Amino acid sequence: MHINMKKTLAAVVGAMTLAAVLPATAAQAADNSLHVSGGKIYSAGKQFVPQGINHAYQWYPEHTSSIGDIANTGANTVRVVLSGGRYGTTSASEVSNIVNECKSNNLVCILEDHDTTGYGDTAYAADAKSLSDAVQFWKSVGSAVKGQEDYVMINLGNEPYGNNTASQWTQGTKDAIRQMRDAGFRHTLVLTAPNWGQDWQGVMKDNAKSVYSQDSNVLFDVHMYGVYSTADKVKSYIDSFVNQGLPLMVGEFGNKHSDGIPDAATIMSYTKEKGVGMLAWSWCGNTEGVEYLDLVNNWNAGSLSGWGNMFVNGANGLKSRGIEKAGIYGGGSNSGGSGNTGGNSGTTDDGYPICSSASVDPDGDGWGWENNASCKVR
Repeated sequence: MHINMKKTLAAVVGAMTLAAVLPATAAQAADNSLHVSGGKIYSAGKQFVPQGINHAYQWYPEHTSSIGDIANTGANTVRVVLSGGRYGTTSASEVSNIVNECKSNNLVCILEDHDTTGYGDTAYAADAKSLSDAVQFWKSVGSAVKGQEDYVMINLGNEPYGNNTASQWTQGTKDAIRQMRDAGFRHTLVLTAPNWGQDWQGVMKDNAKSVYSQDSNVLFDVHMYGVYSTADKVKSYIDSFVNQGLPLMVGEFGNKHSDGIPDAATIMSYTKEKGVGMLAWSWCGNTEGVEYLDLVNNWNAGSLSGWGNMFVNGANGLKSRGIEKAGIYGGGSNSGGSGNTGGNSGTTDDGYPICSSASVDPDGDGWGWENNASCKVR
């Protein structure tokens, strides 16, 4: 969403034969860092499901206190808009302040570079940046985020590739991941879909497994607006990831939009049922005819809009979901805190999936392989 437009794998294993088949850049054996294993996100050894709200910081830096207001809704995550030049330039010191604000409010911080929105659609986004450009931005603020892997996920670029260049998403994303790892970023990387985030051509859906095989410490992100106007469309897209054991979140959605009416009720209920993350767009500040996407009126946390009341207080809203904070803040559980997580039979104390059967450990070294990731035999 453009506010003005509509808007690791498991540990290094002992057996060399198994290590040889693991994705080479899969990250983090650290106990506390946010990381993906077996298609699930973990924080301090506990499953974590990101559930929260987007905040358009880059256009409204004076409203940093909104991060605390977002935490008070019951959210465990905030996704924060940054920019490397297209909408002004977010400095490393600003990023550091945002991260500290997230931490003081027990929120996981998903930082996203908005410069890539709609790349390739010159009629609407002639000044959009590439994912390679986004990597340069992350390098410029690296001092503020490196070492914060326990609290921060990096969303490489918002809605990269519009409708004209969606086919470039797979290779462009793989290249950007490799550049980020080479630059020393060990964070979970959030990968937003092409087609302005909605993936209506299915490019991310069809190629996610290929990306995940290169680096499994990633989280796929779809934005659900008018394309997802029916329950069947919402459910089939989410199922396409869950059934493959691939991590997914709905990083943006609303209850109405100019390109159609999203089925927000199903998005909320089905993400809860499947243990998939969801974040509403957005706290406040929408303009150019999409002000209805503001969750609060005039930045007033005590004045929810119709959309805000639905998302916070409605059926399957934040207040009723039983949301767990991230494990690093003392929350989390082996069930992920909300929804049916499926997959392996729980986790070990250090956060790795327990194999569903010893049969997936043919060489008897205590490690198996299922759901595209290593697991420990109970």
